[in-house]
Amino acid sequence: MSKKLLAEKNYHFNIQQFIKQAIAEDIGDGDHTSLACIPSSAKGKAKLLVKENCIIAGVELAVEIFKQVDTELKVKVLIKDGLSKIGDIVLTVEGKSQSILLAERLVLNCMQRMSGIATKTNHLVQLCKGTKTKVIDTRKTTPTIRGLEKWSVLIGGGANHRIGLYDMILIKDNHIDYAGGIKQAIDSANAYIKSKKKKLKIEIEARNLNEVKEILAVGKVHRIMLDNFSYADIRKAIQLIDGKYETEASGGITEKTIGAYAKCGVDFISVGALTHHIKSIDLSLKAY
Repeated sequence: MSKKLLAEKNYHFNIQQFIKQAIAEDIGDGDHTSLACIPSSAKGKAKLLVKENCIIAGVELAVEIFKQVDTELKVKVLIKDGLSKIGDIVLTVEGKSQSILLAERLVLNCMQRMSGIATKTNHLVQLCKGTKTKVIDTRKTTPTIRGLEKWSVLIGGGANHRIGLYDMILIKDNHIDYAGGIKQAIDSANAYIKSKKKKLKIEIEARNLNEVKEILAVGKVHRIMLDNFSYADIRKAIQLIDGKYETEASGGITEKTIGAYAKCGVDFISVGALTHHIKSIDLSLKAY
């Protein structure tokens, strides 16, 4: 996904501001190791190496980091975001050695995490292949870098759930309890949307089959989340809902079970682990 598309997704994430803050956090009053060891006039080259098979992600971000560190650095992209294997060279960079060293860790930190998310996402997407189910993320993201993490999910072939609290109404168990029940929560949500003249979809969580029936009796929602349902109950819930509303399975679904849940006919499976429980991919930036 391009930077343009990233902006259009309205993640409330500013790439340039993020890079500026990240550099400032790292450099403090100076990269004293490089300043002490490397002449300011020294020039160098480096290549970004893939050290394990993965879905590489964050190439465009890396280019922006190098550019913001030093506009004179010359970056040549050899592999765009997508499938990569051990030994691949993603990009090369050439220019002032001190600048390359300053950008190195920030580029690696971002791309390793983004590639980990994209790789995990793609693995789950492949397990659902042949079904209509979309693998989606959640709000279980790292504060201030949600944009990067949700961007990575898209690169991996998944889809984004709501971006934040502002672009969808998601009535969960606590909302239902605080509102006084399912009907009260749904009615209040619809009244709010009407009074505020908002165009927001409503999703509501069901904790069991009885709640699914209660939601169906009230209606006026767009999607029903089936939270922590067993495989047997998911199948029953899908039959009850019968295509009247979008369905989402969430909670307790692993790579061992996701394929079976997808075959039940659920529209979405949300996986918080896509962004909060992933292994970063091993990458390195080596001088040559």
